[in-house]
Amino acid sequence: MSVEPETSSPFSLRRIILGVLTLLVALVIGQALVNSWQEPQIASRLQLYQTDLLLEASEWDSSTLPEQSVTTIRQGLLGNDPIQTSLQQYQEVKATAEANLEASQNSGDGAMPGLPTDEAPQVPKRLRNAWQQQQQLVQQLDMRIGLLQAERGNLKQAQAAWSQLSQAADVQPGIQQTAQVLSRLWQEPAQVMPEAETQVQTYLDGWFRYRALERLYQVAGDDAAREALLAQERDAAEQTLLRLAVIGILPFLGGLAGTALLLFVVLQRWLQREQSWLMTNAGVTWDTPWSWEIIWQVLIVGFFFLGQIFLPLILGSLGLGLASLGSRGRALYATLYYLLMAAGGLAVLFFSIRAYRPLPPDWFRIDWKGGWRWGLGGYLAALPLMFGISLVNQQLWQGQGGSNPLLQTVLEENDAIALALFFFTAAIAAPVFEEILFRGFLLPSLTRYLPVSAAIGASSLLFATAHLSLSEVLPLTVLGIVLGTIYTRCRNLLAPILLHSAWNSITMAGLLLLGAG
Repeated sequence: MSVEPETSSPFSLRRIILGVLTLLVALVIGQALVNSWQEPQIASRLQLYQTDLLLEASEWDSSTLPEQSVTTIRQGLLGNDPIQTSLQQYQEVKATAEANLEASQNSGDGAMPGLPTDEAPQVPKRLRNAWQQQQQLVQQLDMRIGLLQAERGNLKQAQAAWSQLSQAADVQPGIQQTAQVLSRLWQEPAQVMPEAETQVQTYLDGWFRYRALERLYQVAGDDAAREALLAQERDAAEQTLLRLAVIGILPFLGGLAGTALLLFVVLQRWLQREQSWLMTNAGVTWDTPWSWEIIWQVLIVGFFFLGQIFLPLILGSLGLGLASLGSRGRALYATLYYLLMAAGGLAVLFFSIRAYRPLPPDWFRIDWKGGWRWGLGGYLAALPLMFGISLVNQQLWQGQGGSNPLLQTVLEENDAIALALFFFTAAIAAPVFEEILFRGFLLPSLTRYLPVSAAIGASSLLFATAHLSLSEVLPLTVLGIVLGTIYTRCRNLLAPILLHSAWNSITMAGLLLLGAG
């Protein structure tokens, strides 16, 4: 095994190239993080999806169950007044979205116009798209808030919301026409506009669609259609109640188990001290034969430059992009993009360290018989930590800071093949590649220069920053610390891969349950 000399010239060609690439990467990554500052998080959408499930389940037909059981189920899953609860949540999300829109318009040098179009080329396209999505979100919220107000008998507030949408000049035409339909249905005397049913079917879904269609059939005097609609809604409500139970109960039970595990680990650390699980290999560094220059090279060239600059430029020059692709095309593009990035990154890693083979013990070790216990335990321990950090993060960013775009795509995707491709990318490709790079290579390499705890922290921060969303830096750093702690204790790369895969898989499963319908 050869060892790289530490006395190479500070002005060698390789270091000059690495320095230039580092500056370029810093500019690109920095700009991406700054842009994410004004982008909305997916958390608001997730909250609304769960609220919609609550509304759908509130129409559950409980006549076949004992009254005491019904009361327990309704209070436990739906609360005392699901309509009022949903109205409050919609109003809170609307207030946050409006505040974000105002902040976007007033940010920087005032470049964000009232309507983000080509008249403001200085505003990045990604920001303009995010701004437009927020504006449409506010319009959809107003339309739905009107329906919630109408359901509670507050017709004056409902008509005010729909009237504003009907008269505003910058409202999406479909939303504007649907607001006019709703306004006519709930006015006195009520009227059914032409194409009213088509508008409702197109621009409303779930509980809101049922309420609008029920009112339409009632005004039209079509009792048969109304009865069929209500029967369909009761069947859907029963299925939704099951989904709501899974979404609410399973994470709660997992969080309880994780909390119990954390308390046990802390207690064991206090009682057994150096013989506890938490202190296993806690201060043991890896035997790292290469210097910081190899670490720098793999991280900058193998991950950031290839994945965030080179590949987008190459694919863009070939005319390959997401805009013109359908559902399956976007999923295939995302999968191939990630596989190419992983292949490039692993190739750079291989050629950077091949001169040091055979590697010292514990490097990239995978033990198929072990690792499962550490991976599962790490996942459970991460649950309560991530729940707590998410609450802090939500207060810190107030719905801004960006999110992984894959989450929103999965939430709204209905094609099974596309979902399978997204699942493969998130649950298999990403955990394997990212754990090999950040835990398998970066973390052990840093222990040549840092204590193990500091190496875990540094590698976790870089892991979080690589996801290019400011709002994800804190939670992903915490997740990275859990992954790094697990890996340094068991010295088995399979454990963080399994933990990472479980985290992404269960997150995607939750999104599918929220978005199914």
